[in-house]
Amino acid sequence: MAAETTVRRLVDAAERLFAERGIDAVSLREINAAAGQRNSTALQYHFGDRAGLLKAVLAKHRPEIEARRHQLLDEYEARCPLPPAQARRTLAAALVRPAAAKLADPDGGRAYLRVMEQLVHRMPPSLPEDGGGSIGRWRELVAPLLPEAAVRLHQRFMAIRMTYVELARRASGPPARDDRLFTSHLIDVVSAVLASEVSDETARLVAERERRS
Repeated sequence: MAAETTVRRLVDAAERLFAERGIDAVSLREINAAAGQRNSTALQYHFGDRAGLLKAVLAKHRPEIEARRHQLLDEYEARCPLPPAQARRTLAAALVRPAAAKLADPDGGRAYLRVMEQLVHRMPPSLPEDGGGSIGRWRELVAPLLPEAAVRLHQRFMAIRMTYVELARRASGPPARDDRLFTSHLIDVVSAVLASEVSDETARLVAERERRS
């Protein structure tokens, strides 16, 4: 079996098992067997360890999502300035649509979304910007639309997490004939999260917390 075919089968098996059972609940031996590898060291040879294999799963899908999101962000910047409500929904769409397209990707797209939900739950809300990646750029463009207290409360991360939770929920069910309504409504909800006002009570509690720190 050619090395390229072996790598592809291992990534596909890992993608499916990580989605179905959890990233940490599947042994490397099980992934090796699911990929039809008789050589028990094939996975370690090609990827090193679980982290290397997970990185390969993400790398299979990320370039397409990154390219599409950067394109949408380019279009947003070309249209600026926009009224606040329109700006929020446009940016919400730039977050949601590239990932939502994976719902219709027969080559592991739905499994990828379920894996991403697991990873988002592991990320700290104050995750660093991703070195020129589309999510870091998205966060920078959203920040001026939010009150400072909302930025400190990680409202942008809440929008990201909600996006992947809802996409994973959709991906866990049977494929739909049409995901357009689901996607549009998710964009509406994410836009509403970005528009959420910080109440006087919340602002006071934030100030109290910062005084104590």
